[in-house]
Amino acid sequence: MRQIILDTETTGLNPKSGDRIIEIGCVEMVNRRLTGNNFHYYINPERDSDPGALAVHGLTTEFLSDKPKFADIADSLCEFVQDAEIIIHNAPFDTGFLDAEFERVGKSGFAAYVRRVIDTLVQAKELFPGKRNSLDALCDRYGVSNAHRTLHGALLDAELLAEVYLAMTRGQDSLTMDMQGNGDTDDSRGTGLPIADILVLPPTASELAEHELLLQVLDKEAKGACIWRQLG
Repeated sequence: MRQIILDTETTGLNPKSGDRIIEIGCVEMVNRRLTGNNFHYYINPERDSDPGALAVHGLTTEFLSDKPKFADIADSLCEFVQDAEIIIHNAPFDTGFLDAEFERVGKSGFAAYVRRVIDTLVQAKELFPGKRNSLDALCDRYGVSNAHRTLHGALLDAELLAEVYLAMTRGQDSLTMDMQGNGDTDDSRGTGLPIADILVLPPTASELAEHELLLQVLDKEAKGACIWRQLG
């Protein structure tokens, strides 16, 4: 499954009043693994940023003056997100700006190019009702380091959101595999193969190290030893 974690920075809060996108960052993930194939552009909005927005992203009119306009990168963006599942924190904000930009260049709305949009803010509110669910708050909750983040940046925020999303969705409803076949053979264990034919691969040293890092995050969330250590 191909997923794109997306974030934007803008000149202000309202695309209907003429605010524009000034940065877009997309991080590609395939089968829950980051590929390193990212999409990132600074964009000349042809207007100044509001003082409040400038204080957040720090992207000055002078810095953006020689950057491509949205029309110059629109086709590349559509190609990059085509048919992917898009993950955004507070999705209506970003998709509202993307729809406005696409309309300016004569394209259909953003949703026409993607499989669907997942809003991690909605997910977080369901998981943690009544708590702060900003990206910074979720980074702190899931042990994702954002110490290097002094100003907001679209690509950096997309990378942080990717880590948060993986942490938010790492659970599963069942620890058993889906049963296959009709269950007539006692030794298949739902795999359709005799037990003797099932190959068991031990984890590598790097996989064990990644597992230990995950357990440390779980320990922090559980405020003690997580159940996996107790089982061990």
